[in-house]
Amino acid sequence: MKQKTSIRTITQFITITAFCAGIVAVSAAEPPKVGDRAPDFTLNTLEGKSVSLKELTPKKPVVLLMLRGWPGYQCPLCTTQVHDFVSHAAGFDKAQVVMVYPGPADKLKEHAAEFLKDKQWPKNFIFLTDPDYTFTTTYGLRWEAANETAYPSTFIIDTTGTVRFVKISHEHGGRTAAVDVQKQVESIK
Repeated sequence: MKQKTSIRTITQFITITAFCAGIVAVSAAEPPKVGDRAPDFTLNTLEGKSVSLKELTPKKPVVLLMLRGWPGYQCPLCTTQVHDFVSHAAGFDKAQVVMVYPGPADKLKEHAAEFLKDKQWPKNFIFLTDPDYTFTTTYGLRWEAANETAYPSTFIIDTTGTVRFVKISHEHGGRTAAVDVQKQVESIK
């Protein structure tokens, strides 16, 4: 009888440990690396249109920019980076530029609309919101610190869904410039 109780206790311990390890693994996603298949996602535009990665990649490479979004204010470095990409929009005819704006769901749409104000958004760029960090967490980009949202990042994903370029900044600066991203897109055959 004691042996059955011990085996049951050990089995329960192993089950609980495996379950907890699974929770940790899910919450601590690793960002995709060059050569990885990019995790699919579906997010909405400000107009409420759903956009998924799997719909975009067969058409042309996707330049995916992760902004800091709404950490409690409009990030001036995000504004500078977006202006850089907008001013080089004509050079992105061979790629689909997608920018993700994360933040808490409460008023995220209003903050995103404020962010886009006066930016002369190109018709061929897609701007998506990530309420409650679903995409951010899936891509392993959640910046877990006070007044932070996500690590500013750039991914280039080819038409097969394979990640061809990654740059993740673990600070506010250190972002990719539009001309550098254009060169990377040009190198994709």
